[in-house]
Amino acid sequence: MFGDHVDTDLIIPARYLNVSDEHELAKYCFADVRPDFVKEVRAGDIVVAGVNFGCGSSREHAPWAMKAAGVGAVIAKSFARIFYRNAFNIGLPILESEEAAEAFSEGERISADLDTGEIKTTDKEARVFAKPVPDFMREIIRAGGLVAYIKREGSF
Repeated sequence: MFGDHVDTDLIIPARYLNVSDEHELAKYCFADVRPDFVKEVRAGDIVVAGVNFGCGSSREHAPWAMKAAGVGAVIAKSFARIFYRNAFNIGLPILESEEAAEAFSEGERISADLDTGEIKTTDKEARVFAKPVPDFMREIIRAGGLVAYIKREGSF
């Protein structure tokens, strides 16, 4: 769980931007705000946040680091537009939900369905919905990102 206005410098500090290997970059994900994040995150974990997630510079390093660290999706009230596009471009699923940040707690196990927008706890006690993700954007995610999608489909 994260609050509002999590900028790209918090996701991946600028001093690590000389790293181009995404798995090496992942080691520094949230290094300044949650030093143990990479040790604690498990493949498929979902990050939930408030408004304007991914604001700041337009670096692709932020969604790369998160995806390579094992983050399976990011759910926020809203995203900075460049982060939103970069996340889809690299194949990191993101969902916009006004209710998720208040409906769930740190450490709670949740699942998210990109097709329906349903977000729920594994015990199904709490359930909210996200804004629908357009079909073509879901196809980009399923392909593993924009480059993989274009290689598979040949074009848009």
